[in-house]
Amino acid sequence: MAITRDKKNTLVAELAELFADAKGSVGAAYTGLTVADMQKLRAAARAENVTIKVAKNRLVRVALGADTKFKSADTSLLTGQLVYAFSSVDEVAPAQVLAKFAKSHPALKLIIGFDGTGDILDTATVTALAALPTKDQLRGQLVSVIAGPLSGFLNVASGAQRGFTQVLSQHAESI
Repeated sequence: MAITRDKKNTLVAELAELFADAKGSVGAAYTGLTVADMQKLRAAARAENVTIKVAKNRLVRVALGADTKFKSADTSLLTGQLVYAFSSVDEVAPAQVLAKFAKSHPALKLIIGFDGTGDILDTATVTALAALPTKDQLRGQLVSVIAGPLSGFLNVASGAQRGFTQVLSQHAESI
C-alpha cells in the first residue's frame, strides 16, 4: 500500500530534523534481516542513544536536500534497502552500533555515513570509524597517558627514601 503525500512530507521533515541534529549518521544494507533481528538492533541502538530509521532512499535524498549542509552531497551510494542510524550525542556511535550488530548478523553491511558538517563518508571510512574506541575508552587512555609520568616520578622520588631506609635497616642489623 502506498503512503500518502502527507505521510511522506511528515517522514521527510522527521528525517531532515534527524540529519540536522545528528553529529553522525550511518546507512547500512539490511536485506536478509528478520523482524526479530531489527527489533534487537533497535534495542541495542536505544541503549547507546542511537535512533534507527528505515526509509526509502528517495525520501532520504529529499530530506538531505532540505538541509543546507547536505545540498551538494553525492548520494549515489543510497541504493537498495537501507536502515539509517542517527546520534546527536556521539559522532561514531551509529557506526559502532551497526558494526557491532553486523558481527553477529552478517546480512547487515555498512554502506554510507554522514558527519555533522555535511560530508558524505564512504564505506571504508565508516568501517574505520566503527573500529575507533568509544569516548570513555579514549578518556581512560588519556588519563593513563597523563598519569604514567607522574607515577614514574613518584616512584623515582620515593626511591631515594627507600634506599636510605634500607641502608639504615642493614646498618641496624649489623650492630
